[in-house]
Formats: sequence, structure tokens, C-alpha cells
Amino acid sequence: MTTRIFELRTYHGAPGKLEALLSRFRDHTMGLFARHGIGVVGFWSTPNPDDPSTGTLVYVCAYDSRAAADAAWAAFRDDPEWQLAKAESERDGSLTVSVESLFLEPTDFSPIR
Repeated sequence: MTTRIFELRTYHGAPGKLEALLSRFRDHTMGLFARHGIGVVGFWSTPNPDDPSTGTLVYVCAYDSRAAADAAWAAFRDDPEWQLAKAESERDGSLTVSVESLFLEPTDFSPIR
């Protein structure tokens, strides 16, 4: 049986920029992900309780293989529409402090494979 691989991505938002980050995903990134074969499993946000305009965005993607993931991300990064959306959304500075990526292989007993 062939199983997919998953990627857990965590975006630590810059202070005061969580809504701008969420908007960029909502308005631009989701369509580009679909175009380039980045399968989204789900998104979650963790607003800072002391400052809800600051927080973290976490999401999980699924791919047929690591090679498919690498190819999808390369095509996404090279897409002129993405480059423009990123540049426009970051006119006043980066929307993130850091981004983490972790590839995950499901166990043989995982309900999601």
C-alpha cells in the first residue's frame, strides 16, 4: 500500500501581523497551492492571548511523495503570482518571524495515510 507523506508547517507571525498573514493565505496562497499540487489537510491559528493580532499559523499538507512535495514547492516559489502577492503583502515588513517545516510519514496504525 502506498501512503502519502505529510508536511507540518508553522509560521510564527510578526507582531501585529497575524490577520495579514491569514488574509494572504485566504486571498492568494490557497489558489496557488491548488494550482501547484500542494494538498491542504487543514489550517489552525493560535492567537497570542495577550495580543490577538499576533500569533502562529499551523497547517498540514499532503503529497504523494517527497519528490512531489519538492516539485510542488519549487513551482509555487517560482510562480510570478506568488512573488507579487508576497511582495505586496510585505510592503511594510515580513509577515513572519520564522517558518518551520517538518515532513511526516504516517505510521502503519495511523488513521490518516
